[in-house]
Amino acid sequence: METIIKGKVIVLDNNIDTDQIYPGRFLEIVNPQEIGTYCLYGVDENIAKNFRKGDIVVAGTNFGCGSSREHAPIALLNMGAGLVLADSFARIFFRNSINLGLPLLVCKGISKVLADGDEIEVDIVEGTVKILKTGEILQADKIGEYAMSILEAGGIKPLFRERMKE
Repeated sequence: METIIKGKVIVLDNNIDTDQIYPGRFLEIVNPQEIGTYCLYGVDENIAKNFRKGDIVVAGTNFGCGSSREHAPIALLNMGAGLVLADSFARIFFRNSINLGLPLLVCKGISKVLADGDEIEVDIVEGTVKILKTGEILQADKIGEYAMSILEAGGIKPLFRERMKE
């Protein structure tokens, strides 16, 4: 797992729910790559088309609220999101994302500091966010040790598969 992620950001509002991240009308799709093409379709139908692999989603408060469907983090992963930074996350979305191997960091105020297209460099382990145009460094909440072990394994299933071998 890469622990330093550098990319351009797309900044979203507060209370982006799982139906905006991955609309329910696409739930019959089972191919993960195809799921990624509809990511954030409920916000703007062009986001996934213009998103580059490794870029970063930045949001306000309560990102991922709504249903507990795992399709939302699956869509973000398969759209190519390197990670998601937000002022806060809905609890179930946060846990689903970690379990699926999608890095998330809480960085209070991040959505007010960045604009679409800004480039940042994030150290997931240290929880630092460097704004490349200014050199400013922001401190995010660090990911806990167990959650980090899940991310490093690529998700909870690969972690437990590896542990079953031991």
